Amino acid sequence: MTNFDFKLSRRAAIATLGALGATAAGTATSVFAQGTPARTSTVRIGYQKSSTLIAVLKVQGALEKQLAPLNVNVSWHEFTSGLPLLEALNLDNLDISADVADTVPVFAQAAGADLTFIAQEAPSPAAQAIVVREDSPLKTVADLKGKKVGFAKAAGAHYLLIAALEKAGLSFKDITPAYLTPADGRAAFEKGAIDAWVVWDPFLAAAQRQSNVRVLADGAGIASYQRYYLASTKFAKARPDVLRVVYAELEKTGKWVKQSPKDAAALLAPVWGLDAATIEQANARRSYAVRPVVPEGLGEQQRIADAFFAEKLLPKKIDALNVALFKPGA
Repeated sequence: MTNFDFKLSRRAAIATLGALGATAAGTATSVFAQGTPARTSTVRIGYQKSSTLIAVLKVQGALEKQLAPLNVNVSWHEFTSGLPLLEALNLDNLDISADVADTVPVFAQAAGADLTFIAQEAPSPAAQAIVVREDSPLKTVADLKGKKVGFAKAAGAHYLLIAALEKAGLSFKDITPAYLTPADGRAAFEKGAIDAWVVWDPFLAAAQRQSNVRVLADGAGIASYQRYYLASTKFAKARPDVLRVVYAELEKTGKWVKQSPKDAAALLAPVWGLDAATIEQANARRSYAVRPVVPEGLGEQQRIADAFFAEKLLPKKIDALNVALFKPGA
């Protein structure tokens, strides 16, 4: 029995993709073979600051412990956001990607990436939002017309902005985009260099607690904000045993974070450089409900892909459902 429902054919990767990913992860090496390895190998995992469950597993050393019987070590590689993370995965500089927003795989697919969806976190629409400074004259999303808005390209925040503008009767062309990492976005926002900022947790919670901000809109009724864990299809085919371990640990950790919010916040505080109260607020808005990816659960992926293509932000129209899916129970 195969672990895959669909096969995404490899297309030529865009040559310019992955410079950042290659820098961050290019020095890692791994040796894999079918079946149980006879010698120690290394699985390369990429993550970002918002990769809560992976951050917990990294601190606790849980994956290293569970993968030891398979003679597998773990190397960790941090990225600023989801797009460079999947670029590195596409270029074979990583084996597994921690959770990225639902928008990011769409861009990777358009670049011809051969990826396998490992798991999905259930929707967390309030975990990202469009914010303005408390004293801003902007009161509604419609007021963003002609304004400069900062956000990370291809992040969930990017789609939230597109969807919110459409709901308000505007298009993406009605605003001036400023593509910024979360750290640069926060700095630009506080200096007044941008009129609004679209961002996700824990950066959103930090801004709400540390700066005078006001929410214009979150994802409720606009963008469900599901996050996906992925692997290169080559790795997924070679090491489904490793993916089963990773899936089981993610599922268990997601339950622990929701059942033990204060303990989870205390654990993550020194890792994220945020106070525990901010982390607890951010975690309360995330579902952390890890579940298998099934075809019927990918409907919003096509809507996201179509929205980006309509705004000429994707180079071509894609079939967002034509992807490889890992079955953790197979």
